[in-house]
Amino acid sequence: MNYIDGGVCAPAGFQAAGVHCGIRSKNTEKKDLALIVSDRLCSAAAVYTTNKVKGAPIAVTKAHLENGKAQAVICNSGNANTCAPNGREITEKTCQLTAEYTGIPAEDIIVCSTGVIGEPLSMEPFERGMGPLVQALSADGGTMAAEAIMTTDTVSKECAVEFELGGKTCHIGATAKGSGMINPNMATMLSFIATDAAVSPEMLQKALSEDIKDTYNQLSVDGDTSTNDTVAIMANGAAGNKEITEEGAEFETFCRALRMVTEVLTKKLARDGEGATKLIECQVKGAPDTDAARVLSKSVISSDLFKSAMFGEDANWGRVLCSLGYARADFDASDIQVEMGSRKGVIKVCEHSALYPHSEEEAAEILAEEEITIYVDLHQGKGEAKAWGCDLTYDYVKINGDYRS
Repeated sequence: MNYIDGGVCAPAGFQAAGVHCGIRSKNTEKKDLALIVSDRLCSAAAVYTTNKVKGAPIAVTKAHLENGKAQAVICNSGNANTCAPNGREITEKTCQLTAEYTGIPAEDIIVCSTGVIGEPLSMEPFERGMGPLVQALSADGGTMAAEAIMTTDTVSKECAVEFELGGKTCHIGATAKGSGMINPNMATMLSFIATDAAVSPEMLQKALSEDIKDTYNQLSVDGDTSTNDTVAIMANGAAGNKEITEEGAEFETFCRALRMVTEVLTKKLARDGEGATKLIECQVKGAPDTDAARVLSKSVISSDLFKSAMFGEDANWGRVLCSLGYARADFDASDIQVEMGSRKGVIKVCEHSALYPHSEEEAAEILAEEEITIYVDLHQGKGEAKAWGCDLTYDYVKINGDYRS
């Protein structure tokens, strides 16, 4: 099992493309419409935002995936199609238009949108762009699609792995987008995953729903959960393995490969947080159970005070303990140890929930790096978890102060 080059087109039988169609009227250079297609019908599964206000595409995608099947993903950026006039109608027409150009039934199409909330959306850009988009479909088009779903992202995000199932070489490839309004409680902002492994819809849903608990759900940039968060996965079976229909060694192998992809993308999303200069990982061990460890690790990387301290390269470990203390988890806070690390080394700053004498200069040198890890040991159980976030900078406010303009 190893990483390979590529994204959603790394698995056999998938093509993708991305074009500018005019949804972004103020930026004619930026792609704003993406398409991912399989050469055959796929098993499919998805997870969605828990925000009570949801984008129109989520309802349509849920309806299309009731039978556990899909063959394509159409996604626009620049407009979230949330609280928009005729949003549901626009979404359904987008699927119908995609069907006309691809020959794929509208009910087998996953549809997503990302961008500004509450803005009107017209079919005109889709009608202009669908022809060129379908013509641009290519097995090398994964990066174009990854670019077309970006909003305030500064870089596209892709990952792929190769692994074996029953003697057959299989692949999982994916792309994700997200830079702000990131505090998933389901998945990430948008992520599309493709595999040529044969997996039943039920097992695909099980694998995805379990995976996000320790990957996308453990990510936070700013504490805001998007209205459009969707992670969708399609499995077309082109690798020729015997279909996975139950738990066992083959299913576990598939889940490990999926985890390799989603954890990398989670880190890339955190690293590209709006205005971010640092990727922060918090590792919690010694918790009463895994659920507590998840809550506690995410509480640390979600704290604005802690994130600000990391931007200032200040080893303010008190903010770590504070964020642990108000987390909604049941644990004993009397024997906490905290260490801070980077490629420059690791320094202990707290022991037995109190100051551990250390050099502030050495700590600042460690925190000056672009990737920082906070190690927390609660000394009371076997629960472990990780969470990922970024520092809070001046640029985050600048970006969001004029997001619509």
